[in-house]
Amino acid sequence: MLKTGKLESPLLEKLVFQNIRFRRPEVLTRPGIGEDCAVVDFGSYECILSTDPITAAVKDIGRLAVHISCNDVAANGIEPLGIMLAIMLPEGTTEEEIHQIMAQAGKASEELGVEIIGGHTEITPAVTKPVIVSTALGRGDKWASQNAENMNPGDLVYITKSAGLEGTGILATDREEELKEILSPEELEKAKGLMDQVSVVAEGVLAGKIGTNGMHDVTEGGILGAIWEMCQVADTGAVIHVEKIPVEETTKKVCEYFDIDYLRLISSGSMMIMVSPEKKKIMEEAMKKAAIPFTQIGEICPKEQGIVMVVGEERIQIASPTTDEIYKAV
Repeated sequence: MLKTGKLESPLLEKLVFQNIRFRRPEVLTRPGIGEDCAVVDFGSYECILSTDPITAAVKDIGRLAVHISCNDVAANGIEPLGIMLAIMLPEGTTEEEIHQIMAQAGKASEELGVEIIGGHTEITPAVTKPVIVSTALGRGDKWASQNAENMNPGDLVYITKSAGLEGTGILATDREEELKEILSPEELEKAKGLMDQVSVVAEGVLAGKIGTNGMHDVTEGGILGAIWEMCQVADTGAVIHVEKIPVEETTKKVCEYFDIDYLRLISSGSMMIMVSPEKKKIMEEAMKKAAIPFTQIGEICPKEQGIVMVVGEERIQIASPTTDEIYKAV
């Protein structure tokens, strides 16, 4: 029996990618480990597309459904312009619940400047709680999208904001009553408020204009999963310094309570950005001007040095991502 969560990389390769054989010449970027977007040749433009489900959240599902796919498009350095939502709801769903989901989605899309251009909504016994699959698309100039294949040894690894953002926000919202036992009212509100930071469109588009050697929004698998996947794309190694990774105290408390690891916790709202040394200063200054927290946490190295994290004096091999930590709690 397979584990809960997205398929682990070896199974994804064996069961999914190996069965996708037909190729069109217009497709510039195809499915692969660490590739969250397809890129299609549209003449003088590229069309960037990404699809993602929301399955772990309940109360903020409409908002997250918009942000999660738009974040993927932004990780290519491209502004998303449209989104489609396939909404599957369990039997017993009320009109008010649908209204609430779509009000969240409508507000999030308006904030991002992204139009909801289609989708599907149905009540079905196939699900026991709301599930939304969102597809976002953006348009960029030909060859403008960022790609982790451009990573090189010596590149600097940065993240925006902090680790475990989305996971903390989901747990604080959906398990609020339980967390009142360990968090003060102020801490609980701060943890829930992390859901307001789940978009990475601003930093993705900004970094794309400057030029990166690849970006990855930190979703399932957390910080460690994101760096592992990027290294698979570029066929490189990496060194991550754990003590440099920013994390909110509320995230630490929530993770300790549920006995989960914030380094492998879903973290939409944090973008991992690979910066060449010559663009370090301009990128840091641009993020500071935009008031986006931006922290260097490691560097890219040759493949033979491995993908490792440094904890104190110890170097620990980073394993491929498995089931996200949030599923231990939900």
